[in-house]
Amino acid sequence: MTELQFADEILDQLQERNPRFHARSYEFVLHALHSVIRTLDEPRHITGNELANGVRELALSRYGPLARTVLEHWGIHETEDVGRVVFAMVEQGILVKEDEDDQQDFTDLFDFEEAFEREYPWSAHP
Repeated sequence: MTELQFADEILDQLQERNPRFHARSYEFVLHALHSVIRTLDEPRHITGNELANGVRELALSRYGPLARTVLEHWGIHETEDVGRVVFAMVEQGILVKEDEDDQQDFTDLFDFEEAFEREYPWSAHP
């Protein structure tokens, strides 16, 4: 089995267990996690708040004013959904959590409408 087949199989299992999230949501959250880790001076555990903000920043940089629409198309409508995606990957053995980590760490961190639309940096883009 190739790595790609293995990854596809895991994504299929995640989507089967959590059909409300598109396979791309898992990939995107992993990319956001790696983006956050790359900004650190030393590797360490990432908090729910850091990861949710990493998802926001990556979505804005990749999709601009369509960031919210893209995330919602994948099933991510609020920061709690980022946590649901993370904990689905924890259950699948893709990510590990610390004892103090909880899905509540992702609750009400920011409002999607405000973060992706009202606060969108229109002047920063041509």
